[in-house]
Amino acid sequence: MPPHPLTPEEQQFVEHLLSQMTLAEKIGQMTQPEKNSVRPGDVARLGLGSVLSGGGGNPDPNTPASWRAMVSGLIEESLSSRLKIPLIYGVDAVHGHNNVVGATIFPHNIGLGATRDPGLLRRIGRATALEVAATDVRWDFAPAVSVPQDFRWGRSYEGYSQDTELVSELAAAFILGLRGETWNTPSAVLPSVKHFVADAATTWGSSRRIDRAALSTDRTLAIARMGQSLVELLDLGAWQIDQGDAEIDEQTLRAVHLAPYRAALAAGALNVMASYSSWRGLKLHGHHYLLTEVLKGELGFQGFVVSDWEGIDQLGSDYDACVALSVNAGIDMVMVPFDYERFIGSLTRAALSGQVSPDRIDDAARRILTAKVALGLFWQPHTDPALLSLVGCPEHRLLAREAVSRSAVLLNNAGGVLPLDPAGPELLVTGQGADDLGAQCGGWTVSWMGGHGTTTVGTTLLAGLKAIAGPERVHFSADGQAERRYPVGVVVLAEEPYAEGMGDRADLHLNPDHLALIGRTRVHCERLVVVLLSGRPLIVTEHLPGWDAFVAAWLPGTEGQGLADVLYGLQPFTGRLPCDWPATQADLPRRPEAAPLFEMGTGLTTPPPARP
Repeated sequence: MPPHPLTPEEQQFVEHLLSQMTLAEKIGQMTQPEKNSVRPGDVARLGLGSVLSGGGGNPDPNTPASWRAMVSGLIEESLSSRLKIPLIYGVDAVHGHNNVVGATIFPHNIGLGATRDPGLLRRIGRATALEVAATDVRWDFAPAVSVPQDFRWGRSYEGYSQDTELVSELAAAFILGLRGETWNTPSAVLPSVKHFVADAATTWGSSRRIDRAALSTDRTLAIARMGQSLVELLDLGAWQIDQGDAEIDEQTLRAVHLAPYRAALAAGALNVMASYSSWRGLKLHGHHYLLTEVLKGELGFQGFVVSDWEGIDQLGSDYDACVALSVNAGIDMVMVPFDYERFIGSLTRAALSGQVSPDRIDDAARRILTAKVALGLFWQPHTDPALLSLVGCPEHRLLAREAVSRSAVLLNNAGGVLPLDPAGPELLVTGQGADDLGAQCGGWTVSWMGGHGTTTVGTTLLAGLKAIAGPERVHFSADGQAERRYPVGVVVLAEEPYAEGMGDRADLHLNPDHLALIGRTRVHCERLVVVLLSGRPLIVTEHLPGWDAFVAAWLPGTEGQGLADVLYGLQPFTGRLPCDWPATQADLPRRPEAAPLFEMGTGLTTPPPARP
């Protein structure tokens, strides 16, 4: 059981403060709206405990300085409340401070899992914390400790690995990086370990996020209500497994999915986010056994549990009942995120009527205050503005470049086509993904779903290749057409950017556009290298024999130079698969009896560069 995070004197401080608080002030601490919904003056008037930016909840202009001004203003307002309890601001910095244009974007977690290096994860956690703290933010909704079982799930890239032990080790290292020297140093950032629990074990077809009956009954109405693009995504499988039901037994839940939370708590995590999903039919946001008896009781968690975005609303149609059920189950802070006065009114009525006890309200407020005291917010509510110089700084970009090189996994290398020789024959590079920073970064980059093109500051793979070999030696064709043959062609295939259930897909085969691009490129080169930018393994078994080399590059982030480094041999390939690579669609979800195309741990190596 983890030790108490506070000294006896700090615990006394919390108890004294709690004794001074009114019911309204305690409930205010339990309330978290998103920043666009907060009216001027309400942070102080209501004593709000937190404000967040969701995916894409950015200031205008989206610059580090604008971020800091926005967050600092809200913190200052909290200090004008009666008890001057500092607000804590939260963001989804899931692969760097990814909402901020110009921040360093690291590979998504599935790529970091391929590095298998806790030391690297700790350094990435520290760099992330420094860039987050630069904007006066002290709470990061990361890391996800998901253990993906079915790659049709659109959040698969948020999990480090299918190996529970590796997930535990890497998550704990990242948390220590967010902490730095101690939790009460002003550049320490509170992790939110998520999504409790077994979010990655849900069953295909069990999600109830979208009313599919209405869609199938009246497709025209559905398009009018949701938009053509969303309906098209639903046809591809969106919202089929994310936020669904984990129909696993308790032994599996504990052995595979609960274990990383033990490691995270041992590393000092003081916040856990509840999952939208269910376990055996019961929503986690209302699961007293798992939230209170297991997490807080058995595991001795002394931090606070936050809901996910509108997570409590999914418990039923009666909002008041949802509020009482979730708080009694063990939710301490509610990510409302819009009508926060409605939530405050509902919880107030529940407290005054006895539906939620005074002890439960006190317990929730105490846990929130404990985390704020542990972070030293009462004594230093703001971070040092000088940290702004570190956002997207060369040192952090160099670290991200290293992570990209070490995350790339070489799965096929017939005849030693890789590494390429920078001084060798001219190179053909095809596929828009080679020169698309947005596709390279994936979802959760500046916006929730991510996007295409120059969405932020960084280096594409194409730019990286040209930087090494020279622009005149690297020839690019987005569509795979060329005027002559080349000794080697590199074709870059990219998944569309996506996030959460919008990325659920029924079919993980390469799509017709991918195959057409490969075919056009093949006729213009003697040897073919395929680089796949994706948030998960795709089904490539049928096509692999026609490729001379195959590189799983995952979603590497802004520093595509790191991928160019391994392709040209400036760095060796060392990455190993963090998961089994399925051979067929029928191998999903993962089953012990299925023989994967490549087993977890597979990864070819290339020699390190010769020393001059």
